[in-house]
Amino acid sequence: MSSHQTAQSMKPATAAKKLGVYLPATPAAFQEGVVSRAELNELQANPPEWLRELQAKGPHPRPVVAAKLGVSIAGLARGGVTEPLTTEQIEELKRELPEWLEKERTTQAEVRKETVRLKNLKREKESGQG
Repeated sequence: MSSHQTAQSMKPATAAKKLGVYLPATPAAFQEGVVSRAELNELQANPPEWLRELQAKGPHPRPVVAAKLGVSIAGLARGGVTEPLTTEQIEELKRELPEWLEKERTTQAEVRKETVRLKNLKREKESGQG
């Protein structure tokens, strides 16, 4: 296989990550194959039934679960969430709003604010020196 071909295809795990789905929940043919860039683009443009179903209902991989809950992946782990969750389970957590979730959302909001503050500070310094 030439390096050009290698660059054009990816492992199923990489493709699943780009599609935002949990690899073990995908069809066997997807898990066992190699996904080309064109196939990935096609899956994104015209998702088949199995992909639409997974993206809508889950189970979702941790980065997706974290994003839907508004927390970090580390925050999920601190909250004891180590397994993929379905959309239904995520909605249930949002309704119940356990203490850990509330705390992690606050932490995440503070981290975002601090990141913005530091970016602004850096921008001010750079424009002040020019």
